[in-house]
Amino acid sequence: MNLDALHHPYASRRMTTYARNGMVATSQPLAAQAGLEILRKGGNAIDAAIATAAALTVVEPTSNGIGGDSFALIWTKGELHGLNASGPAPAAISLEELRNQGHTEMPKYGFVPVTVPGAPSAWAELSAKFGKLPLTDVLAPAIEYAQRGFPLSPTLGYYWERAVKIFSENLKGDEFKHWFDTFAPEGRAPRIGEMWRSPNHAKTLQEIAETGAASFYRGELAEKIDAYSKKHGGYLCGEDLANFRPEWVKPISVNYKGYDVWEIPPNGHGIVALMALNLLKGFDFTERETVQAYHTAIEATKLAFADGQKYITDLNHMTVTVEQLLSEAYADERRKLIGDLARQPEAGDPRSGGTVYLCTADGEGNMVSFIQSNYMGFGSGLVVPGTGVGLHNRGNNFTLDPTHDNCLAPGKRPYHTIIPGFLSKGGQAVGPFGVMGGFMQPQGHVQVVMNTVDFALNPQSALDAPRWQWTSGLNVELEASVPEHIVDALHRKGHAVKVAIGRGGFGRGQIIWRDTDSGVLAGGTEMRTDGHVAAF
Repeated sequence: MNLDALHHPYASRRMTTYARNGMVATSQPLAAQAGLEILRKGGNAIDAAIATAAALTVVEPTSNGIGGDSFALIWTKGELHGLNASGPAPAAISLEELRNQGHTEMPKYGFVPVTVPGAPSAWAELSAKFGKLPLTDVLAPAIEYAQRGFPLSPTLGYYWERAVKIFSENLKGDEFKHWFDTFAPEGRAPRIGEMWRSPNHAKTLQEIAETGAASFYRGELAEKIDAYSKKHGGYLCGEDLANFRPEWVKPISVNYKGYDVWEIPPNGHGIVALMALNLLKGFDFTERETVQAYHTAIEATKLAFADGQKYITDLNHMTVTVEQLLSEAYADERRKLIGDLARQPEAGDPRSGGTVYLCTADGEGNMVSFIQSNYMGFGSGLVVPGTGVGLHNRGNNFTLDPTHDNCLAPGKRPYHTIIPGFLSKGGQAVGPFGVMGGFMQPQGHVQVVMNTVDFALNPQSALDAPRWQWTSGLNVELEASVPEHIVDALHRKGHAVKVAIGRGGFGRGQIIWRDTDSGVLAGGTEMRTDGHVAAF
């Protein structure tokens, strides 16, 4: 991509960051600096991504943790690699068991929605396959933040206080005591600017670094997780951890107006973004702030989500294929459903035809798109005693409907919301991008790609531009910065529009693009978060 072409400004609190030797963009300044420190020590973009991800478990625990999942897209030596480090449901859990207990849907908190955490395995796997520095060096900045402490940033402080309030109202059992001891040791959330430290977190990170994460899955840390689960009647056990391995996968893509847009295949819902873009490439958009651009993008995304929510689950359990969902013939049929008025989305049949995101780049051409999450902020509300490890609740995305593709089953991965994105053109890397935020993520990907390709916005402007989010049926939320005439026109087209004012609902993302001629890097990070681009 020629960065000279990305000249259109957008109202923004930040400017695009440019550098040549290396860049790290993420939602928390201290984590970005951790990645930059590793680059300066001779590490590559993969090392920097691991360092940043580990640091984020310390400095942004409201969105991710050691006990969560990860996905990554890695560009190195002219090739894109995909890593799925999301864990399956425990072998001991079953639909029948939960229904016998009276559950009609998956709980949010406690041990029932806890699946095998994949994040530590991602760090170790990436380090072993592509890293340059020892994992002990790469995790050192995160360990220092946990041991010595750090002051809370504004967005972090807001979500931490919110989580303590929600958990205080909802989590009453003895199994949740360790979460409050760890994250609310004074009986309250730490305040913005106040120091917080977690020595147990530091010890756990050190053990992961020294053992290449083996301790977490087959050693002392695994034993602690197993004992905690057994004590409170959980399903996750040491055997589930020991049997887990992250999976290298072939990334999937569609070509959108000359650019290849890449995602991880299901069980993640990156395919929703690709299905939407497959529909949208049949339309011409000349200006961003038009009702036609908003309406068409919303309608395409609704259709893609309808298919995604019906079919996406563990790839081995899907009743349709990725190729069927992304076929040109299916896109042509679905595109015919986009008319002048809003419509209720329904799934078609192609057979007839709480998260953090980061991206890194180095001067050698390596680039990483990385995402990890505990889900719903702090996750399950469980912290393994003596470790600082908060367990995620990703199993909450399973359904208990036995006829649904995404129905709970032992050893099965659930529908997953966290998705890293990547853009290339003509076989050359343009760069990594991502937008965190639950079911906003594929919608954010669609809007970032359109802002970049259709409207030629630079990385910062592409992130800062007003956003929309389809929520259900005809319901659409718009940011307050969307022009009033667009809001009124969408009402007239039949959309049930709500103008939303508040934090976080429209995602928080980062971008790094590389100029194909000079190698210069251009990075952007959200004005909706504490984000930072560290570069040299």
